[in-house]
Amino acid sequence: MAVILTEKAANEVKRILADQRVEPGTVLRVGVTGGGCSGFSYALAFDKSFDEKTDSKYEYHGVPVVVDKKSALYLDGTTIDFYDGLEARGFKFDNPNAVKSCGCGSSFQA
Repeated sequence: MAVILTEKAANEVKRILADQRVEPGTVLRVGVTGGGCSGFSYALAFDKSFDEKTDSKYEYHGVPVVVDKKSALYLDGTTIDFYDGLEARGFKFDNPNAVKSCGCGSSFQA
């Protein structure tokens, strides 16, 4: 299992989908891209495509989540939560594979 989406994060994704009136069948694509201050950056996007050969698909609290198999190597066991506090607001990644993370929390080194 590559990633886990908490109920709070799933509710925020559903809220965004409803606000943006996204087409039915849209999935949350989670991935890793090169870059950021620590080497890799997390990527979240809405997508309509899913390829069974190159992607793994999960469902958490009614939200379909897709992870490409290359990103899954770096994301295995990662929990995605949503934080809504006075000092910050956004999705938070808890990645057990990260050996170093930057202060902003959006990039990591594996």
